[in-house]
Amino acid sequence: MSQYLPCLHVPTSLCLSLLPLSSPTVPPPPCPLFPVADRLPWQHKLLLLLMGLSWKLIFSPPCDPGQATKYLYELLYNDPIKIILMPGCSSVSTLVAEAARMWNLIVLSYGSSSPALSNRQRFPTFFRTHPSATLHNPTRVQLFKKWGWTKIATIQQTTEVFTSTLDDLDQRVKEAGIEITFRQSFFSDPAAPVRSLKRQDARIIVGLFYETEARKVFCEVYKEKLYGKRYVWFLIGWYADNWFRIKDPAINCTEAEMAEAVEGHVTTEIVMLNPENTRSISNMTSQEFIEKLQKRLGKNPEETGGFQEAPLAYDAIWALALALNKTSAELVKKGLRLEDFNYNNKNITDEIYRALNSSAFEGVSGHVVFDASGSRMAWTLIEQLQGGVYKKIGYYDSTKDNLSWYNNDKWIGDAPPADYTKVITTFRFLSQKLFISVSVLASLGILLAIVCLAFNIYNGHVRYIQNSQPYLNSMTAVGCTLALAAVFPLGLDGYHIGAGLFPFVCQARLWLLGLGFSLAYGSMFTKIWWVHTVFTKKEEKKERRKTLEPWKLYATVGLLVGLDVVMLAVWQIIDPLHRTIEEFTKEEPKTDIDVSILPQLEHCSSTKMNTWLGKQGGYMGQVLCLITAPVTMILNSQQDAAFAFASLAVVFSSYITLVVLFVPKVGPRPSHPMRRLITRGEWQSEQQDTMKTGSSTNNNEEEKSRLLEKENRELEKIIAEKEERVSELRQQLQDRQQLRSRRRPVPTLYQPSLPLVRCLVSEQADKLGRSNCDGSRVHLLYK
Repeated sequence: MSQYLPCLHVPTSLCLSLLPLSSPTVPPPPCPLFPVADRLPWQHKLLLLLMGLSWKLIFSPPCDPGQATKYLYELLYNDPIKIILMPGCSSVSTLVAEAARMWNLIVLSYGSSSPALSNRQRFPTFFRTHPSATLHNPTRVQLFKKWGWTKIATIQQTTEVFTSTLDDLDQRVKEAGIEITFRQSFFSDPAAPVRSLKRQDARIIVGLFYETEARKVFCEVYKEKLYGKRYVWFLIGWYADNWFRIKDPAINCTEAEMAEAVEGHVTTEIVMLNPENTRSISNMTSQEFIEKLQKRLGKNPEETGGFQEAPLAYDAIWALALALNKTSAELVKKGLRLEDFNYNNKNITDEIYRALNSSAFEGVSGHVVFDASGSRMAWTLIEQLQGGVYKKIGYYDSTKDNLSWYNNDKWIGDAPPADYTKVITTFRFLSQKLFISVSVLASLGILLAIVCLAFNIYNGHVRYIQNSQPYLNSMTAVGCTLALAAVFPLGLDGYHIGAGLFPFVCQARLWLLGLGFSLAYGSMFTKIWWVHTVFTKKEEKKERRKTLEPWKLYATVGLLVGLDVVMLAVWQIIDPLHRTIEEFTKEEPKTDIDVSILPQLEHCSSTKMNTWLGKQGGYMGQVLCLITAPVTMILNSQQDAAFAFASLAVVFSSYITLVVLFVPKVGPRPSHPMRRLITRGEWQSEQQDTMKTGSSTNNNEEEKSRLLEKENRELEKIIAEKEERVSELRQQLQDRQQLRSRRRPVPTLYQPSLPLVRCLVSEQADKLGRSNCDGSRVHLLYK
């Protein structure tokens, strides 16, 4: 190839002079340089000596889209005609590449990483040897999987390159089953977003920002203590190695504080230098290239901005040269030359596009190939800051999904931290010692109730039992049994049963307690009401007092129990009890910093629990319910105290009820049937004064009363006849006395006494009996 390649100009005033590839000894044609370049600071200049190529890179002020626009139009409207534009950073490339298609110009960038530049519709002629920033994301996802993280957080500077990168990361992590839990952004001050990450307990944090902003971020990270063995930061790897040691007037943290804050963070960076010691198309290895570059620089490369991108710029020139050579060969076949290019000649542009698109060669940065969007495909380097120095810990080839790992990663906590504070849910269960103790008391109470019930039924024919309304007593014993049985479901929780059975336990508690109290205290209320009714009769109506029929008593108890059943049924149908969970404040164990304990407590509850309890206690009017329910609600969050209070209230109230009803009172004269039957052995029926005992008679007593009344009427009839006979005898005796008085004095005869009459006609005849009257006197009446 005898002709020279044309000069290549870029809007950032980068001027390239290329020697012919086939004749490196031929001097290059002149290439105009912008005079402003000589007045720029040294760090904005980069001089490279390439094998077989001599070129100069002279930079305008870095990443200034306004300045780049000015240079672009100066280049386009001044001779010579430009054939390819080579911008640097993403912000300049975005502007240049979008405008270049209007002039049919190919754009080739060596330092642009914005994912937005991969849009072929918006940038149809754009290529880059610097891979898209989205190439970091497959590597990040691979690392998240390797270390077992499923939750991450992000903080970004609000620029297009970082926003589009983060959007791509969001999509990739979702596909991998990983979640971005918190996403923060900032424009210039990162203080508030960093504090927000601290409050939200972010652990694995991906930071996307430029180097100057990175110093601001980590100064705030130090202040918020968002570093150490609980946190891992992922940063971009193209910062200078000493970026955190550079003095920056924008921050108020010392170098030591910054070093402490950044220790252990992980970087991902596109491989810009071939890690393998193979010769590239320029017949140089990557190490030889770096040696020549460092020799030409004469200063520490780590302090030189753009040093890492130098291999990409070198390979970009090679890609361009190879593409132009290939284009030139294709144009010759059509009778055209590169010199024929103008801004309206789309055919030559298409040939250059096809040549670049098919590029494939080994460069000093690795294998150079472009994807469909014009972006470079490359490996990713993974590094970790260990002791203030970046160490390579692996490579990742996204095209083959191959992770090369060195196993030299180091962690402050000896292992990768958890991606979030793992919340361990623990239920607060009832103390089993308390449950067993109260259950024993309840079991003994049930046994006592059964004994009392059996005694009551077995001795139902005994007068003492009959006079105490045994059926009501039996209902009370059954009610106490049900109430005591409710103690067992009261103590059942997740320790004994699963969540599916919990609603049934809740209903069992409600029904056992409701029916138990209705039967027990409903029966007692009925007896008290009857006694009140009997002893509040007016004095003048005592003689007409009649006993209350037993069916009325049973009907009263049935009505109370029925109301309770209806209320409970309506409650269960409309607003059934179900399992609810009460959560308490998280607790952090001292042994594990990545775990917090969330105590929970199971409850039986319904939507309008308080309303139903109010209605239930309101119509029942039970003192025990009115006291127990509010106290239990207050102690609701303390499972042991709540159970102890409620269950012991049920147990002791049942015990007291059974003792008062079936066990004797203290005193010299036992008044209860059980004690009387046991101590005296009085198993035969005998009459008892209902007015003294306050108990009604049963059907047998009523029959006996009718028989006594009949016998009393017969006795009264006999007494009446006898009195009539006595009157006759008295008259005869008087007549005789009158006759005798005429002849001689008559001695005083025996006069029957009035007590005899009272004995015969007394209302208490059924109690006294005939043996209490003077038999000799009665005998005289019949003579």
